[in-house]
Amino acid sequence: MITQQTHPFAEFIKILGKGKRGSRPLTQDEAYRAMKMMVNREVEPEQLGAFLMLMRIKEETCEELAGFVQAARESFNRPKTSIKIDLDWSSYAGKRRHLPWFILSTLLLAENGIKVFMHGSGGHTENRIYTETVLKALGIKCAESFEQSITQLETQHFSYLPLRYFCPVLYEMIELRSLMGLRSPVHTLVRLLNPLNATHTIQGIFHPSYRDVHQQAALLIGQQNMAVLKGEGGETERNPDAECLVKSVINGQLEEELWLPLFARRHPKADNLDPNEIIKIWQGRGENEFAQATVISTLAIALKILEKVNTQQQAHELATEYWVRRNKQRFI
Repeated sequence: MITQQTHPFAEFIKILGKGKRGSRPLTQDEAYRAMKMMVNREVEPEQLGAFLMLMRIKEETCEELAGFVQAARESFNRPKTSIKIDLDWSSYAGKRRHLPWFILSTLLLAENGIKVFMHGSGGHTENRIYTETVLKALGIKCAESFEQSITQLETQHFSYLPLRYFCPVLYEMIELRSLMGLRSPVHTLVRLLNPLNATHTIQGIFHPSYRDVHQQAALLIGQQNMAVLKGEGGETERNPDAECLVKSVINGQLEEELWLPLFARRHPKADNLDPNEIIKIWQGRGENEFAQATVISTLAIALKILEKVNTQQQAHELATEYWVRRNKQRFI
């Protein structure tokens, strides 16, 4: 009788799937080895689906997330030429209730000489508008490689690189959402990738419990300066109608800071998500207090994590200054 050899990846499914008493989280090393096999396409489709959904049910620990990110980062084919990038900004959730006003926050940073590298993915969830779509409407060309991103960062201080161009295997896993009906750990780990080793990173999440996981995972993988917040719609965007707790790593130390609401009442969701409205507000051809407050308050948090200011008040003042003297002719 021939005994069939157990597949090496089965080890990790077994750890997660042995039931309430027998299962346990992966160690950081086990998570690293599991993701290493996944990004190297050394797992069967059935194994991939089982693993992702078992992780989805139990949710990732900071050690698991750190191991996943380490393995994913090693798979990138980074260019030999590199430049100092100030801020890594992840954008994977898409917006459903409001336009992605945070894009203007990143462009204001770029206008003021701060290099912002943004990466993301779109289209994996219905009824959402994604960053790549909006950038196209604004006439901003997305990069298609790390080399193109570096060129854009050198010339215009901003670049957006879709995930499909620098890690196709993770992009394929994200695209499984329409097949599975659920998000997976990949939606979490991509926010922490920091592909071009920016000195500072900022991430938005939807579920508040993930703030701690992101913060502690960042520390485990050696990110010295990062911030994570519950963003509007899950994007890296502050909702000025609600209080915003920012968890961070500042020079290697865990910190947190509460930003209070800017309005006493909540604004209704937008009637439609027309990217042309973003151009209109940038050019000063319309009034939208929610949009302006979102841009400025999101920018303020970024300026604080970048250590351009010391206090929240200074952050809001500098962000407002950036907004007032923006180049209104940009999209004409």
